[in-house]
Amino acid sequence: MRVVAAVDSFKGCMTSAEANQAVADGISSACEGTDIIQVPVSDGGEGFLEAFHAGIGGDRIEVTVRDPLMRPVKAHYLLKDKMAVIEIAQASGLTLLTAEERNPLVATSYGTGQLVADAVRRGAEEVIVGLGGSATSDAGMGMLRALVDAFANHGKWDDIEVLGRVRFTIASDVRNPLCGKNGAAHVFAPQKGATGEMVEQLDRRARLFADTSARHFGFDRSGMEGAGAAGGLGYAFLQYLDADCKPGIQLLLDTIHFRETIRDARLIITGEGAADRQTLMGKLPMGILQQAGDIPVFLIAGRVDDRERLLQAGFAGVECINPEDISLDEALRKDIAQQNIRNTVQRIFQRLAHES
Repeated sequence: MRVVAAVDSFKGCMTSAEANQAVADGISSACEGTDIIQVPVSDGGEGFLEAFHAGIGGDRIEVTVRDPLMRPVKAHYLLKDKMAVIEIAQASGLTLLTAEERNPLVATSYGTGQLVADAVRRGAEEVIVGLGGSATSDAGMGMLRALVDAFANHGKWDDIEVLGRVRFTIASDVRNPLCGKNGAAHVFAPQKGATGEMVEQLDRRARLFADTSARHFGFDRSGMEGAGAAGGLGYAFLQYLDADCKPGIQLLLDTIHFRETIRDARLIITGEGAADRQTLMGKLPMGILQQAGDIPVFLIAGRVDDRERLLQAGFAGVECINPEDISLDEALRKDIAQQNIRNTVQRIFQRLAHES
């Protein structure tokens, strides 16, 4: 019997690969001889680069770029033939800052632009960008400035011709526009350290930038789905680089030919840190479910709400890995979380064996 493990990272706890290994251990302990395929996955945030690397190979390129506060930091991106995969958190991520350093009024996406520029210089003709985990809310202005610095003659954007030959795709499950009450500043900036006053200031700054850009180009993409992703980085890619926007998990699964991987599978196990009605809004497990076809998909999570809705959506089973009396601190310990995954998967397979 072939089983596929494709579990998302549990943020602040374990990577996708670590979660998959725990699933595999649980299966092996319950059902020896099972053919287990582990597929690292990500929807555009943490682990996006590693998921593509595991799926398609390629070279991890190390570059010294600027972090959100313009300090030097080593970052990586993936280069496979003429395709580059960039995880913006490598250069512009919230995890690069301490809690005291978080300030989206000053945090810049400049380093992400440096990664893009390096990839294009090395011959990338297709660039996939995972928009997740950013510390910035600068509407991508920092990223664009880095591209101007790298390619433009005399600082004029119109002179950058090389970027016009590159196909950009942004990976995000964020559907928010750039501005307004549902925009980047109001919805996401508070998570990055913004006060109420800062949120209003950030939104005004983004609106001014979008208005100025619209007058220059003759069109305005600030209202498109995904424009508000990563503090407005999505907007900069859409407006200035004519990027396509796709759900991150769909983009990954299509690129790594997931349907071929699962062709002979009898069961798929996916998961995430918290499974609830938001899962149904295009999050990673739904991407797995949509590609599974007739193959049963079991969903495991550290916290489960709306179980009936998830089952109605098509999951064959929905299981919380944590005991009811566990504390949050204990649940977030990697060793305990991995053991809880092993125990949960073992119970699932013992139950399936009994039912058959």
